[in-house]
Amino acid sequence: MTCYDRRDVGLLLLRLGTGGVLAAHGAQKLLGWFGGGGISGTGQFMESVGYAPGKQSAVAAGLAEAGGGTLLALGLATPAAGAAAAGAMAGAAALHMPNGFFAQEGGYEYAASLGLTAAGLAVTGPGRLSLDHALGHVLDRGWMVPAALGVTAAATALVIGARNKRVQRAKEGEQEALFEE
Repeated sequence: MTCYDRRDVGLLLLRLGTGGVLAAHGAQKLLGWFGGGGISGTGQFMESVGYAPGKQSAVAAGLAEAGGGTLLALGLATPAAGAAAAGAMAGAAALHMPNGFFAQEGGYEYAASLGLTAAGLAVTGPGRLSLDHALGHVLDRGWMVPAALGVTAAATALVIGARNKRVQRAKEGEQEALFEE
């Protein structure tokens, strides 16, 4: 019989809390649960803030959050789960960046916290109270951590970069007032 230590219990709590929140956010996007817009409503929102095409962006974000969050909570395929969730949160943080850091002002604080926790779990691993451990870490090999984080970082950079270009192009047509009235 294995004796679990504080680290295992702490990682379990981090996984359950972070994974549960992410899964709920993904369910809002994909299924319209918990007051969410579902794919259609979320797609319209995504399109309005520069993530195009909207429906595909909603599905991608919803799957990364719901899938990554569920897998994190279970401690299964932890490197890929953490990377996917971190990528989704980087996209959310980019959206909130113009509002500053603090969430009460609409800033990126919350998305950054979830993303960094998910990335930290991808790097640290799930602990012994996990499906990865029960399955002999077949989906949690050391090489998978940099691979998952690297691929996700590259894809996320491309998506955010394309969004930023669309937003910038839309702003180029707007003219700022020379004087305040």
